[in-house]
Amino acid sequence: MRLARTGPQLALVLGALVLSAPSAVAAPGGDVRVNPGKAAPGTTVTVSTTACGKETYGKGESEAGGKFHLLPGDREGVLVGKFTLPLDAVSGTDTVTLKCPPRIKQTVTYQISGRPIGAVEAGFGWAAGAGADEGDSGSPYALGALLLGGAAAGVLIRMRRRTTAARNSV
Repeated sequence: MRLARTGPQLALVLGALVLSAPSAVAAPGGDVRVNPGKAAPGTTVTVSTTACGKETYGKGESEAGGKFHLLPGDREGVLVGKFTLPLDAVSGTDTVTLKCPPRIKQTVTYQISGRPIGAVEAGFGWAAGAGADEGDSGSPYALGALLLGGAAAGVLIRMRRRTTAARNSV
């Protein structure tokens, strides 16, 4: 029976490894890195690559951030480019395409994460009175008070049973 369960589990693990392998081999000409890997609107994104080999110049284009230039970085053979995500960038994935002479083209994707607009509201009970908008007639603290009262009642009942048990054992 144990062997019957091991087979499908092993197949799932091997399938996951096989499906992740093409993403590791997708850039045969060199390595492309996007930093940060999950950027918020308004963030400056840095793209670095070794795909261009000995070239000292390249061009890049982000679907969300527009065109940018790849220039020599701190290390030999590494080209670096920067662009800023616009504040109205939509959450999801963004594709960056890099081109270097003579005919080198690399594509990489990264995540754009949404940013909350304004401050995040939080507090006791319903966060920022969210329960009041739904037609609840009680206070926004009603659920918190109910939970606190239930916990107090549970403690009192437990203490009462304990003292009764102590009297009966003597």
